[in-house]
Amino acid sequence: MDFLMDNAILLIIVGAVGIPVLIYALLGVGERILDLLPHKAGHRLRPLVWLFLPLALIILILLYPVVSTIRSSFMDATDAHFVGFDNYVWAFQGDMLGVIGNNIVWVVVLPLATVVMALIAAVLFDRVAYERVAMTLILLPTAISFVAGAVIWTQMYAYQPAGSTQLGTFNALLTALVPGFRPISWLQTPMVNTLAMILIAVWLQLGIAVLILSAAVKNVDQELLEAARLDGANELRVFFSITLPVITPAVLVVLTTAMMAALKIFDIVYVLTNGLFESDVIANRLYSELFHARDYGHASVIAVILLVAALPIVLLNVAQFRSEGE
Repeated sequence: MDFLMDNAILLIIVGAVGIPVLIYALLGVGERILDLLPHKAGHRLRPLVWLFLPLALIILILLYPVVSTIRSSFMDATDAHFVGFDNYVWAFQGDMLGVIGNNIVWVVVLPLATVVMALIAAVLFDRVAYERVAMTLILLPTAISFVAGAVIWTQMYAYQPAGSTQLGTFNALLTALVPGFRPISWLQTPMVNTLAMILIAVWLQLGIAVLILSAAVKNVDQELLEAARLDGANELRVFFSITLPVITPAVLVVLTTAMMAALKIFDIVYVLTNGLFESDVIANRLYSELFHARDYGHASVIAVILLVAALPIVLLNVAQFRSEGE
């Protein structure tokens, strides 16, 4: 234990003192070398000297792990023997198809539900006098981690057999309000559990989405809205013909952010079902293959699938930012 503590202290010292000193020394040596070169050559090489360390960090932190993971995806469980595309074949057959299907449900339902509910809230909040209070209330869940949120909602989804006292909020309310209602096992019923967990994710990230869209709604030209109303357009027509086209960039930000969250969802599933009852998702399966099954080949191929699935969303964001800058 003392050995580990000594090493931890040493790592902190190296990180806090050694790295800045090393960066300063490298840049200092680089500048000295540039001063010895002809002015024109030094002027051309100076950006490369200053970009060397950021590029080295990118290679070390991003590119090397990606290349290493792709290599491991072609290896066996022990990462010792080449198995070709066997891991990729495994990733698209058997129960993995159900895992991928669950993730598709997350990627479709979570962003759509978040955007629709955030749009409704943003437009309504813009028209009420208690907007600040409403915004504060809807932002409160964002201060809760996904793990804590999942633990809270276990009380909401708690299930007892029919005839027993229902401790879960939903089953208790429905049993009291609906005659003959039979309690639902929210987290043990396939597909119902996936939708129930998506509801938690919407609750946890809705506040930020509303905040982004509310700011966009306030930037819509009020004179243009009033002119449309004077011309006889109803509120729905005003929203879809004027407000929505103007705030489309903000909607895309919320949409793509929610898609990324859905793609790599792990916390809620791990806490509530751990992938049981046909609720498993890709990130949770990756964790299971890596830390439970100790199968580095399967874990790596799942990581590659996540990377490939995330790339179109990232490229969409980049294209959106470039279009806004033009």
